[in-house]
Amino acid sequence: MSDRKYSIRDILSMDACTHCGLCAEVCPAVLASKDGKLSGVYRLDELRKVNRRRDGIWARLLRRKAIPPESLLPFSDTVFKCTLCGNCQEICPVGIHLKEIWLSLREDLVDSSAYPKKIDMIRENLAGSHNVFDEDNEERAEWVEDMDDPPDHGFIKDKAEVVYFTGCVAAYFPMAQQIPKALAQIFQAADVDFTLLGEEEWCCGFPLLGAGLKGEAQKIIDHNIEAIRRKGAKTIVFACPSCYQMWMEHYPHEFEMIHASQYLHRLIKENKIPLKERNITVTYHDPCDLGRGARVFDEPREVIRSIPGVTLVELEHNRENARCCGGGGNLEMFDAALSGEIARQKIEAVLNTGADAVITACQQCVRTMNTYVRRNKVPLKVLDITEFVKESLADS
Repeated sequence: MSDRKYSIRDILSMDACTHCGLCAEVCPAVLASKDGKLSGVYRLDELRKVNRRRDGIWARLLRRKAIPPESLLPFSDTVFKCTLCGNCQEICPVGIHLKEIWLSLREDLVDSSAYPKKIDMIRENLAGSHNVFDEDNEERAEWVEDMDDPPDHGFIKDKAEVVYFTGCVAAYFPMAQQIPKALAQIFQAADVDFTLLGEEEWCCGFPLLGAGLKGEAQKIIDHNIEAIRRKGAKTIVFACPSCYQMWMEHYPHEFEMIHASQYLHRLIKENKIPLKERNITVTYHDPCDLGRGARVFDEPREVIRSIPGVTLVELEHNRENARCCGGGGNLEMFDAALSGEIARQKIEAVLNTGADAVITACQQCVRTMNTYVRRNKVPLKVLDITEFVKESLADS
């Protein structure tokens, strides 16, 4: 393990923890597992112990060798059983940037060869197939063929004002493919000049961050930027919050970058989307990367409220205090049972609102919550905001 993986702020703030335990009280992994070893306070304590073993004065005087990977594996197991939702950072009274530390810690553990071996699969899939599922990247836009009366160009144009960056989950996972279909139909109804990148779209690189492989993202970034340049686009729209956050934080800002919920809000304000009246009560789930990550809270709610007849009720924990769905941080890959338990608790919270449907703005949230709902035959609709708006089009 190496201090080089941590910023100066990370190193200085590691000792600022007051052990108040608030991070454990809001941690979805702790709440679902009842295991305090998955909490931020435990993780910081263990990280400090590891650093003392590695870099403390006695380690230097005794010229101790590097910590063997096998002795780090129990700690590593707790580090990767985290959704990276950022709620611990949000609630920390001292203001420790915990999510940044967790990402740096994952890099540290990967470099120390103390990590879940499924991370190798993420690395190999993105390097070989350019998507997290190891599917043929030439099939990234095949969902267009399942639409009613798709255009001959399949939404892949040489030039366009807007690029819709689809993301891996929506491109390949059948349950999530309804999202790009819905957004494409909305764009058609609003006469948006848009294009897909098709096989030229590579994974945004976000899964590499969660896997502790941040240093391997630059090739992906360079490729995707060049693909957008060739389209001559001015705006990139993302329905995936993780793609959006990755671009906002790690890509050069050559283009306007906007989440689909924000773009829909813009189209509605410009009266470009005709909406019909609905008689339905819904609640809204703030995706972690869109809400706490990108601070986008208002636009999705304003889109929902703009649909005539719709009643919006709030979850007990909402906006910056929203509880994770269980789909973040690659957790489903590392511990599917824990991810499923987090999803169960989320669905119970949704049902407590009395809503007929839960609307979110993230394909991973849709997939995680819908998987639980379908497996357990819960009488609840789970929809992305693009699907909800498409259902509300006046001519649908």
